[in-house]
Amino acid sequence: MKEAITITRRLTRQQSRELTREQLLQSAAELFAEQGVSGTSVEQIVENAGYTRGAFYGNFDGKHELVLALLEQRSQRELAEIQEMTSSAGTFDEMIEHLRSWHRRRDGNLTSWLALRTELWLYGLRDPGLLPLLADRERRSRAAIAGALEQGFAARGVTPPAPVELLALVVHALDDGLSVQRALSPADSTTDTVVDVVELLMKSWTALARTTESRSSDTVETNP
Repeated sequence: MKEAITITRRLTRQQSRELTREQLLQSAAELFAEQGVSGTSVEQIVENAGYTRGAFYGNFDGKHELVLALLEQRSQRELAEIQEMTSSAGTFDEMIEHLRSWHRRRDGNLTSWLALRTELWLYGLRDPGLLPLLADRERRSRAAIAGALEQGFAARGVTPPAPVELLALVVHALDDGLSVQRALSPADSTTDTVVDVVELLMKSWTALARTTESRSSDTVETNP
């Protein structure tokens, strides 16, 4: 059982409840990553967090509601991280460096991060009612990536060679796939692999865009 966190100032009732809820979510995230959603009981979650069943049911109707809350919490955090990287970067190259630093930080707990993410995916895929929530989560992440790509193309003065939403889907899928490969076989990749691939894609797409624009220009000139 974890030791209770010492609070040096008196919390309001609302603050105390929010703290309890946050610690229960953190406890569930740790256990879900270790033993799966189905393999984790409410009793294990409260014991790991240092609370009682009463504290749990004072915040959640049951484990299903907790899973929904955890999904939303992680979605909001990941989206906020992506938006912060893009908004704080003055150029696409700066955004790439922010992304590189983020991946290096995440690499320290990549296995548990990926295990939890996969567990939440599986839980949602087995419940058709949750599919719209999972789809919205992914859509918001791709939208943030699309915004960063648009910034990169604009900085290079080219028009994307394909709808930027499609390119964002490619980047998002590669990030997921390469993260799995990194966790399964860390010797075959580095913490920078995902970002290196994104840079390579941007260079390739930019070259393709310029080639396409050049051909279009040549066609216009030869057909006045």
